[in-house]
Amino acid sequence: MSCCCFGSSLVERRRDHANTIEDANAVSLRGDIRIFSYNELQSATNNFNASCKLGRGGFGTVYKGILRDGTQVAVKALSAGSKQGVNEFLTEIQTVTNVRHPNLVELVGCCIQRNNRILVYEYVENNSLDRALLGPKSESIKLDWSRRSAICIGTARGLAFLHEELEPHIVHRDIKASNILLDKDFVPKIGDFGLAKFFPENITHISTRIAGTTGYLAPEYAMRGQLTKKADVYSFGVLVLEIVSGRSSAKLDWEGTQKFLLEWTWQLYEGGQLLKLVDPEMGEYSEEEVLRHIKVALFCTQAAAGRRPTMTQVVDMFSKHNRLNEKELTPPGFYQGSGRLSSNMPSSNKASTSSTTQLLGSPDSITEVTAR
Repeated sequence: MSCCCFGSSLVERRRDHANTIEDANAVSLRGDIRIFSYNELQSATNNFNASCKLGRGGFGTVYKGILRDGTQVAVKALSAGSKQGVNEFLTEIQTVTNVRHPNLVELVGCCIQRNNRILVYEYVENNSLDRALLGPKSESIKLDWSRRSAICIGTARGLAFLHEELEPHIVHRDIKASNILLDKDFVPKIGDFGLAKFFPENITHISTRIAGTTGYLAPEYAMRGQLTKKADVYSFGVLVLEIVSGRSSAKLDWEGTQKFLLEWTWQLYEGGQLLKLVDPEMGEYSEEEVLRHIKVALFCTQAAAGRRPTMTQVVDMFSKHNRLNEKELTPPGFYQGSGRLSSNMPSSNKASTSSTTQLLGSPDSITEVTAR
């Protein structure tokens, strides 16, 4: 794919650089932030050409770019205009730029010229897990069990770092297959962490339309805007089910039943038929390991947020040396997208989820989720 041209004149590049410096307002930069000019990124992506487009999400469109030194990058042009000043924007960029972990996508730099807010990330060769796992067969990549298990565990480690090791802690808000990128060795890297910080208050608020994605939303978050680390844990649990099954969490109608993937999984668990969930395209696998992964996912998606494990605990639960106490496992809660919370919990346990059977106001006033 050819998606770079370096046709800008020297005069234009100097003018562009001067504007960038002026816009940056002589901010004292810390860490390894690199400030790109708009013309530099425009050239790298062949004027943000459609042939360079890698994907589009709720935050913006991502393009493959090639810098003048030959470095490949992913260029994300944010889709919402930020009302932040340059100093504030750069302060938040610095927080994310200094985050380093093998399972997080590295932020290389940004562009803050005029009204543009563009982020530049490391380029990840195998694109998103969504495309590899759930995309058209022509684009899908063969993911055997060892790769799928490694993706689950690596993603859990990345989230554990964001939640428990990083200061200040970061709640991702939108863990899903399209936000998990795969490098050349299929090592998972979480993208878009901390990205909601870059938007004005009317966009970043936890009860807005960019809150999350259908099928992944924790019920307490979707219905009442209660955002905690446990909302990420819930989304991660749903993601694990997608990885094991090779199926979309948002799809209804499993074996003739109007159920989401999580609901169907719980039905199979109660019937002792969990292996029916396994993707037939996966090839050979360890039944013990697969069952453990599915059960860990069910622990992560319990209706009561307080019953869900932390991500550090999740990493430990994946190990065969740790016994899962299934007597402590309670049914998951399901956000049905119609202002209702569904749960198979016995009435004696439902109180622990608080009364979320009715939504205060119309569903869209709480969260307008993004369909997949």
